[in-house]
Amino acid sequence: MLTEVSDQESLGLPQRGRGYAVSAGILGWTLDAFDFFVVVFLVDVLAAHFQVGKSSIVLTIGATLAMRPVGALLFGTLADRYGRRKPLMAVVAYFSVIEVLSGLAPTYPIFLVLRLLYGIGMGGFWGVGASLTLESAPSRWRGLLSGLLQGGYPLGYLLAAVAARLILPTWGWRAMFWAGLVPGIVTMLVAYKSPESRAWKQHQVKSVSGILRVVWDHRKSFAYLVLMLTLMICLSHGTQDLYPDFLKTAHHISPNVVAYLAMFYNVGALLGTVSVGHTSEKLGRRKSIILSLTLCLLVIPLWAFGHSLTVLAMGAFLMQVGVQGAWGVVPAHLNELSPDAVRSLFPGFVYQLGVLFGSPTNSIEYALRDRVGYQWALTLFEACTIVALMIVFALGPERKGRVFFREPADQTAS
Repeated sequence: MLTEVSDQESLGLPQRGRGYAVSAGILGWTLDAFDFFVVVFLVDVLAAHFQVGKSSIVLTIGATLAMRPVGALLFGTLADRYGRRKPLMAVVAYFSVIEVLSGLAPTYPIFLVLRLLYGIGMGGFWGVGASLTLESAPSRWRGLLSGLLQGGYPLGYLLAAVAARLILPTWGWRAMFWAGLVPGIVTMLVAYKSPESRAWKQHQVKSVSGILRVVWDHRKSFAYLVLMLTLMICLSHGTQDLYPDFLKTAHHISPNVVAYLAMFYNVGALLGTVSVGHTSEKLGRRKSIILSLTLCLLVIPLWAFGHSLTVLAMGAFLMQVGVQGAWGVVPAHLNELSPDAVRSLFPGFVYQLGVLFGSPTNSIEYALRDRVGYQWALTLFEACTIVALMIVFALGPERKGRVFFREPADQTAS
């Protein structure tokens, strides 16, 4: 007989061990995002260096996104079969090596292949890191840790903007890809020191076929969550990836100022992801997300059509508060809706399939730009995405506070 337990002590992990587990997830996702967003700030530089059009560099961003499901399937399956720690260390080592090689790419075709390979590593991390982080903490902290974990994404964006301002002018574009090597080593060491998840041990499936069978048995919820994540990807990447280029092209803002603006609006993203993630413990997951989406919808005129630097900066700041506020709830919401036995593969694969289906976002917006202008391209695409998301979350399920680990009754009675 098993008794549901949600308090911190019942997890059976020493305080120090829990800290390592949580830190590994947050550090790894921050590094993953940094390595991805480096390219966003190098679109012009890479196009000039490889002597290709900017659309070819934008294509590498989409290629990275499109390969993420492969990584989620591979590393998520390994994490559900063999535990969280070793696959997490392996995926960090993998994408760190690919990132270094990206900085050594001699030609555009090689660079494109490396960005495809990087997508496997980027996609492999989230499911493993999220499961290790959220399984290592009590349910009452889940919203806050969800926000902190997902906050690693805008933090990585922020650090990429800092690197574009400090590293790029001094050491060049190749050094931008090498900057994450030391943090990658630190992340692997932290993961090495973290304890294995007791929730994984309790729900472990003994074969890969058994893991895949669990996923198939939950195919209806899987399909719903893929739709949800596809729209969430359209929201985040549609408001982030091309925005620096949009500011430079449509509003004629200098690259240095754009870098500072990116730092500013990613501070808003960090505030949003942590505060809304934490607030979701009181308001609920879906209501918190819908409120964040409402903010996004209201600030679109400032974000896209602002006629001064101040208005654009405020619009971008508030937009990312809303975008990442919604995203800050996603790790907890998605893990709570996932089957116990596949809490790395299921949410990770759902997430990355959403990335795959949402990967044309940048190309669609870029193509719309040629027809209706950059401002209306972003506005129309994001307004439709936000309204669709509100409907999907309003009609969807919620399991806030779900227990991941159940203590044996004979232990709780002693």
